[in-house]
Amino acid sequence: MKHRLLPFRAWRLPLLSSLSLLAAAPALATEGALGRSLTGAQIQAYAGIVPPEPGMRWSLGFLHYDGEIGASRAAPIAGQVSLGLRANMNLWSATGVYIWPTGEGRWNFASMATAPYVIPDVTATLQAGTQQRRVSDSTSDWFDAYFAPVIASYHISQVEHVSLGLYIYAPTAKYDPNRLANPGMNVWTFSPSVGYTHLFQQGTLEFSLLGAVDLYDRNDDTGYKNAPVWRLDSMLVKRTPSGWGFGAVGGWIQQLGDDEGALADQLNGFRGRSFGLGPVLTYGKKWSGGEHLDLSVRYVSEFSVKNRFDGHPVLVTASFGF
Repeated sequence: MKHRLLPFRAWRLPLLSSLSLLAAAPALATEGALGRSLTGAQIQAYAGIVPPEPGMRWSLGFLHYDGEIGASRAAPIAGQVSLGLRANMNLWSATGVYIWPTGEGRWNFASMATAPYVIPDVTATLQAGTQQRRVSDSTSDWFDAYFAPVIASYHISQVEHVSLGLYIYAPTAKYDPNRLANPGMNVWTFSPSVGYTHLFQQGTLEFSLLGAVDLYDRNDDTGYKNAPVWRLDSMLVKRTPSGWGFGAVGGWIQQLGDDEGALADQLNGFRGRSFGLGPVLTYGKKWSGGEHLDLSVRYVSEFSVKNRFDGHPVLVTASFGF
């Protein structure tokens, strides 16, 4: 017999779960001081919940990121060592989520896939003999696609939920090892993730966590292998009867070991970390026919950064269902 849970208002909102809509950073792997993940950017609303209502959910996302590594720090990129880096990036993404028809039991399941398009602009200071030269590069193209075959959510109670998922980033985009700005990263990445959501005040106050480890394949064109990267994002949002919500997001990214390869050895393993905090604003609307629209805007300020870009992600997402 299935355990039935009373439907919460939060479950009637669209699923993003821990879908990493804007988690992928183009052309600049940990090899380029950034990686697949941005601080505080991975977590979405209700990270622990897959709702029981089956069907498709759709989301559109936009990410702007402007960050740099100061000239006093060396970083590996395009098979070379750069004294300082600057990156300006815009990324659009379209995500489809299918919720399986498993009913209102303790377990619910979903699958997702994302198609991203990226415009990166990178500037580096490279050494040529005794001379330094400042080089810039930009491009625009489809970025590496990513997907989750199964996202499983266990409803501990009406107010406490846990999700489990494996997100896979495939090297589907173009890659040139001699370029600073690339649409793709030329590596497979596997990200096992755990989400948690606790609802307070009759579901109007949400606290969510999303933890994951990014496991990178070796870049065969450069011989560089990124070490595993652990990350933890958190979100606290208070939603009002008018549909508006406000709160904060936070993030912690920590590399778990040293990178491998000739360039990594020159830079003592190039082990990185970063922290980030910022505000989030949401708006949700549902119509009598079941259609719904949810908007979210966040700004994250990174700090205490080592061997990664130090910047300010701005994220906008719109999700809807019918």
